[in-house]
Amino acid sequence: MYRVLAGQATQRSVVSTARVQLHTSAVCLAQRKKVKESKSAVREERKRAKDAARLYAVVGVPRGGQDKWPQCDLAKAVITQDKLYSEDASESLTLPEGAVNVPSTLNYGISGDSKRMLFEVLPVLSAERGRVHFSADTVRETEEAMKHEVEKANMFARLVSLRNANAKGIAYENCRRCIELFSTPETANDTGRPEVQAAILTLKIRNLWEHLLKFRMDVDNRRALRRMVHQRAKVLKYLKRKDLDRYEAILPRLGLEPGSVEGELVV
Repeated sequence: MYRVLAGQATQRSVVSTARVQLHTSAVCLAQRKKVKESKSAVREERKRAKDAARLYAVVGVPRGGQDKWPQCDLAKAVITQDKLYSEDASESLTLPEGAVNVPSTLNYGISGDSKRMLFEVLPVLSAERGRVHFSADTVRETEEAMKHEVEKANMFARLVSLRNANAKGIAYENCRRCIELFSTPETANDTGRPEVQAAILTLKIRNLWEHLLKFRMDVDNRRALRRMVHQRAKVLKYLKRKDLDRYEAILPRLGLEPGSVEGELVV
């Protein structure tokens, strides 16, 4: 009887020892580590799928999706450094004593009537200045003065070219084009129009986003980018409440999706 009981006790101790060794063995630790890694991979995959389905609020397109910016009206209207130096078109204004080569893009908002006044009307008035009485030398003096004025007009045209402008000059020209493009003919230069404000904000967001892609440690501008994205969403939500047709018409012109305005915006 004693031998039987002793044998059973020994067997129980061996089994318990085997169980302790099994739970603390390297094989069990590796199995637990493998299960933990698989659960972590599942969580990462779910997060990746959620991010892929969510729109990128800055550029207004899905992450990894096709960017609509190059085909929108705003992108075609604004001036960039690459577009500025790739286009070499200039307009030639023919005057009796020569031609004035005017660049296609001018600084300081010079366009339309002001452009015609500076390069067509002003040289003629400057050449005829002070000539009240007609004499034999009047024609010759006027021709010489006109040639001099044409030379001055060509130098002035090169001076006010947008290629000589700094970043602020290009930003001013782009802002002027946004106001002109998104205003109505009835209310020209309407800076309070929601479409104009959304276009200017979109342009600023794009420029700041390109800056942050180069300088990722710029924390202050990252905060400013987040603020402008929410400000644009606020303007477009107001437009949606006011006029749904105008809201649906402005989004493709800005290269945006509705998801970049509505719902939660994660920047």
